[in-house]
Amino acid sequence: MAENALVLFSGGQDSTTCLAWALSRYDHVETVGFTYGQRHLVEMQCRQPVRARLAAISPAWKEKLGRDHLIDLGVLAEVSVSALTADLPFGTRADGLPSTFVPGRNLLFLTFAAVVAHQREIKRLGTGVCETDYSGYPDCRDDTMKALQVAINLGMEARLVIETPLMWIDKAATWKLAQQLGGKAFVDLIVEKTHSCYQGDRSHRHAWGFGCGTCDACRLRSEGWRRYTASAV
Repeated sequence: MAENALVLFSGGQDSTTCLAWALSRYDHVETVGFTYGQRHLVEMQCRQPVRARLAAISPAWKEKLGRDHLIDLGVLAEVSVSALTADLPFGTRADGLPSTFVPGRNLLFLTFAAVVAHQREIKRLGTGVCETDYSGYPDCRDDTMKALQVAINLGMEARLVIETPLMWIDKAATWKLAQQLGGKAFVDLIVEKTHSCYQGDRSHRHAWGFGCGTCDACRLRSEGWRRYTASAV
């Protein structure tokens, strides 16, 4: 029996790696993205070029890559203020969380993705969340994913599985996984076409890709690249 998956796909490094992981594992893979009133739409603009390049890398991936879904969750920016949805400074909040944390974001993303998957009889949800090298968002933790999977399945009378292939690996290992999945062509795709920078900076090109080079997302991505390339020498 064919196994299908729906991957939460933003156009960033982690979700792109997760998408390739799913394409290498399942028979048919669809993607879903969300607009939520974010300060910049650079990642969203990367999504279709990344999908096209993925299909060009591997005939098998091209055959498996299915429909893309786009969901408007703009109301999130009205009720969940953060440095990613409003003109606020980057840094740390009084409670110790990063100012870029968007309360409820992954909870909503996965819930809406589950609705799409349930309607399309897809049993696997893939997401690139990780609690090894990450900004400290509580909705990226393994405990959150497990609790959400239970709640979704109870509330929808379903048997969906939330897949988190990056949960326990650091960014260096994420780069290495990309190489294992698609070779140099896929690593080059991530460098050139994906976007992680919280500032939305596509004007500064580094060895690891485009970005401001100073925000948490750039710092994690660049440090992972440094360790990945050092281990390859």
